[in-house]
Order: sequence, then C-alpha cells, then structure tokens
Amino acid sequence: QVQLAESGGGLVQAGGSLRLTCAASGFTFSGNGMGWFRQAPGKDREFVAHITWSGNTYYADSVKGRFTISRVYAKNTVYLQMNRLKTEDTAVYYCAKPKAGSHTYSAADEYDYWGQGTQVTVSS
Repeated sequence: QVQLAESGGGLVQAGGSLRLTCAASGFTFSGNGMGWFRQAPGKDREFVAHITWSGNTYYADSVKGRFTISRVYAKNTVYLQMNRLKTEDTAVYYCAKPKAGSHTYSAADEYDYWGQGTQVTVSS
C-alpha cells in the first residue's frame, strides 16, 4: 500500500534552515508528481510546493525563492529545503501524492495519499 513518511521537522530560529524528507513507497514513484502542504493551527491546509514526475517545480508565492522542492528517484524520496524561515512558516508539513490524472497541483483535494506530518516551529 502507499506509504508516505515525513521527517526533518523541528524548532529553528527565524532566518534559519531546515530540510524535510518524504520517503515514499507502495507506488511507482518515478511516474508521479509529489506535493508539500502545510497546516498552521486554526488554518486550512495550504499548498507549499509541487514537483512533477519529470522534475518541474511549482511554489506558493509565500515560499518562492526561499524553499526548494527536489526528488531523488533512486531513493523514492522528496525533499523540501527551507531557507530564510519566518515565524509564519510555523506549521505541520505534509507530503502528498496526487490522484491519478490530476493536473491541479495546488489543491489539497487533488491528492489522495498523505503522510503523518512533521512539525516545523520557527521562533522569533
């Protein structure tokens, strides 16, 4: 079955960096795009970044220029490098696999499998 496992979250000061990892299994990783979302307390889950099966990338405006999504096919792994972190980046971060045939990468309901999430806390 499909499994997604995030790791790498933690507590960091504003201006610092973290790298999140998502280990994927149970599906053809090389043939699928992957996405990162986040959810802060009291807020809806929001799109952060997406990488297509071929390596094209898309970002939310709020993280563009600071975050980088990447993937290593041989490891079935997706990364989210987060630099110049801000307090407003504090959230639980989730990786997700899009539904087959979906082309709307920024909508959470276009994804059918989610990891358990990893907490990122940015202090001032």
